[in-house]
Amino acid sequence: MPHRRAAHPARHGRRGEGGRKGASAFPFAKSVRHLKKNRGLSLILVFLAGCAALEPAPPGAIVFALTGDAPYSEAEVLRFDALIDDLNARDLAFVAHVGDITSGRGPCTDEWFEARKRQFARLEHPFILLPGDNDWTDCHRTGFDPMERLRKWRELFCDQRLIHQSGEYCEHVRWQLGGLVFVAVNVPGSHNNYGRPEYAPRMQAVFSWLDEAEALSRGRTLVILMQANPFVAGRGYETLLERLRKLGAERPGKVILVNGDTHTYRNDEPLPGLRRVEVWGSPFVGWLRGSITADGVAVEQGGMR
Repeated sequence: MPHRRAAHPARHGRRGEGGRKGASAFPFAKSVRHLKKNRGLSLILVFLAGCAALEPAPPGAIVFALTGDAPYSEAEVLRFDALIDDLNARDLAFVAHVGDITSGRGPCTDEWFEARKRQFARLEHPFILLPGDNDWTDCHRTGFDPMERLRKWRELFCDQRLIHQSGEYCEHVRWQLGGLVFVAVNVPGSHNNYGRPEYAPRMQAVFSWLDEAEALSRGRTLVILMQANPFVAGRGYETLLERLRKLGAERPGKVILVNGDTHTYRNDEPLPGLRRVEVWGSPFVGWLRGSITADGVAVEQGGMR
């Protein structure tokens, strides 16, 4: 797990890992499913839920925050600043953002990305950021070259003090905490950029990185973070879903997927043995709280801005 201080640029290769032994079970709160029918009512309900007081974490718990798919606009930038203030007031082991720091129509400019880097630097906890489809694959919609945008993303954000995959995929990182192994991979929405020349080598790197994390986590819980919701219809995720199905069958209760992309909080079991948590996303600017205790891991809504 990264230290509680400013991140330094990461070096290719691997450094030593460690983590406190913890439980492997994942009891979770029930999924929230009130976003589908009445959007206006949903916004009110979500706002009220975000205003509700968050119960203290269990004594001795290791607590972390999950967020993603925001900010998409200048108005959401202000709300994300308030979210950062909220997170900074809490005792957190880390904050993980699963990607999409701009909308599907941009801006994808250097200025927007650099402003987000300055904004995230306000966080006083170790920070992990993943690339989302809006951050590179979808930037062609506003005239950018997606691969050039991914290179820019790496230049700005591949500076986390974490073990990362050798080679160009510096966004593939992992860490250990409370006896759990966390692994992050670059699997974006928009059908995973399927059919583009970069797809096959990137997915080869994804599976290689998952191989290492799976071997490292034998007997312990594995937490996989990515931006895409791989359960949406369409191509680009079939091989990944087979891998997740196999993991759930072989390690029931010891694999969790954290994703974003479809902007609705979910806490469910889409495949047998696989627990999935999806973070809120624009127009909602919120976070989820994870708590690691001897009884396992609980994930619940942390707050909304």
